[in-house]
Amino acid sequence: MILTMKNIVKRYGSHTALDHLTVSVNKGESLGLLGPNGAGKTTAIRVLTGLTGSDAGEVRIFDKPLKGGAADIKKRIGIVPQDLALYETLSARDNLEFFGKLYGVKGAKLKKRADDVLEILGLSDVAKKAPKKFSGGMKRRLNIGCAIIHSPELLILDEPTVGIDPQSRNHILDFVTEINKQGTTVLYTSHYMEEVEKVCSRVCIMDAGRVIADGSVEELTASVVFEETVALEVKESAPSLKDSIKKVQGVKNVAVDGRKLVITNETGSGNLARILDIAQPYIILGVSARRPTLEDAFLSLTGKKLRDDTGGENA
Repeated sequence: MILTMKNIVKRYGSHTALDHLTVSVNKGESLGLLGPNGAGKTTAIRVLTGLTGSDAGEVRIFDKPLKGGAADIKKRIGIVPQDLALYETLSARDNLEFFGKLYGVKGAKLKKRADDVLEILGLSDVAKKAPKKFSGGMKRRLNIGCAIIHSPELLILDEPTVGIDPQSRNHILDFVTEINKQGTTVLYTSHYMEEVEKVCSRVCIMDAGRVIADGSVEELTASVVFEETVALEVKESAPSLKDSIKKVQGVKNVAVDGRKLVITNETGSGNLARILDIAQPYIILGVSARRPTLEDAFLSLTGKKLRDDTGGENA
């Protein structure tokens, strides 16, 4: 195990933010931490990085207790916080070299590493410019660069793509995927389900301060019972087709929207082939069968949407 949080309790007055939270990350993994607003993700990140103490439980990183071993541990991890941690008036290169020196990287090695990071993150052409002139996406990329300048063994990213353009988001996701392939262990929190699906080999879903589900995307979607949906579009309106499909065993509902029929089936009915057989006399313009997604699993497990603007903790 690279990282273990065992039975972590964190209270703020009468509110329990973390309720005997237990999370582990294996070497080389990319773990996604998901949860609705107020789930405790940000508090968990603060505890495991030593920014906030816990009321009970233990954090171990590289098989060392965080309490007492923080100085050595912090040299081996990189942290990308939600809030940008950059010096706006220093150049991109100067930011990288400043943070590199804090981690003990010096001389020619630091200059070479700064060149490599600028290239990896697509910032070589703005190396001499100050981030105050950068777009939000460029600042986010530089923020990541400052966290990896010392080649950390464990990289913790807390909402690294908040408020950026699609191009920068894709660049960051590709980077996280690549650095994980190269051996860096990754802990990734996000409000964007598709990001976690793309970059994480394993997912922990949190709610009310504890982990309620843990596994691969495939395992989590398979663990929850879903209805199966088939969407069928024909060239001309076909009222009789609806009636015929409704008679198929396992079909629960058929909704018609113009030339499109949305068929809801019982779980495991496997009705797609039977539906297509019935629709053969018609000219079919399109057909799709929606499989369960991580978002379906999340909603089923928590009863909440991942992104909720009604308030509470942002992560």
